Amino acid sequence: MLEYVEKIRKTAGKLFEEDKVDVFIGYKKGSLPMMNQPVLISNADQVDLLHWDSNCGLNLCNYLTKRTDRIGIVANGCNSRNIVTHITENQISRDQLYIVGIPCKGMIDHRAVQRAVKQKEILAIEEQGNTFTVKGKDFEDTFNKNDYLQRNCLVCTHRNPVIFDEMVAPPVEEQIEVDTYKDVKQIEGMDPEKKWNFFTRIIDKCIRCYACRNACPLCYCPTCFVDESNPQWVGKSSDPIDTMTFHILRAYHCAGRCTDCGACERVCPVGIPMRQFTKKLNKDAQELFSWEAGLTLDQRPLLDVFQPDDYNDFIR
Repeated sequence: MLEYVEKIRKTAGKLFEEDKVDVFIGYKKGSLPMMNQPVLISNADQVDLLHWDSNCGLNLCNYLTKRTDRIGIVANGCNSRNIVTHITENQISRDQLYIVGIPCKGMIDHRAVQRAVKQKEILAIEEQGNTFTVKGKDFEDTFNKNDYLQRNCLVCTHRNPVIFDEMVAPPVEEQIEVDTYKDVKQIEGMDPEKKWNFFTRIIDKCIRCYACRNACPLCYCPTCFVDESNPQWVGKSSDPIDTMTFHILRAYHCAGRCTDCGACERVCPVGIPMRQFTKKLNKDAQELFSWEAGLTLDQRPLLDVFQPDDYNDFIR
């Protein structure tokens, strides 16, 4: 995906020269390997900051909410779906955006790479097509990229942007024969006690830093329910019940809206598999209502509408 970089820079420069945007939102190389950062540039002289590779895992839609200027933005499959969600939820106008579409073959799981090098300090990473090489003080290892993709990328079926003004390259082949919800089905097969123990175990390490909330493009409420004090919906202590309440309520706020971009898991400092909460809701939305978030501007979000033939067996 490194071949996209020059096209992104040229496109951004042209947009500024033609006075079509006020800012351009993309990624730049991070201060640490495998940790590229969002960047907002405001003129053509800054386009050389723009970068793209398999370490651009944060969701840029966090920087769109309630903006009033003209914006250029790069978008792969999941970013583009969140742009659609932002537009339909009236957080941004389509007319404000110039979307540079990026076909995506997945993001590298930095934790998996760290485990592969036995937690040694990685000082540099270089991509070469379908492989990448990591270098440290006393080691250099090359890996197959497909063996180290983020979990959400392994089951992604929308690798190409669903909305764009121009593409930096032709679309990539979509993944078709993947069992997106294999892990969810395994949890569904557990009895209630095992389910509770499973979710209790995965959040046991949670330190309530709220990185998952802050990285999620869907969490744009002016005051989050965990910060509300009158009334106080949930305590801020490390009490296991408060922690579970936070994760379950946050997941339900994402119901019918989550694009499985994986930003929540990528930023979690203790490696909690956060998507286990939202994927069940995604599965239900797809199976019960034939709904996947962010695929079209022509439909309102799932929980915005009611159809007489909607599934309602849960009503007693």
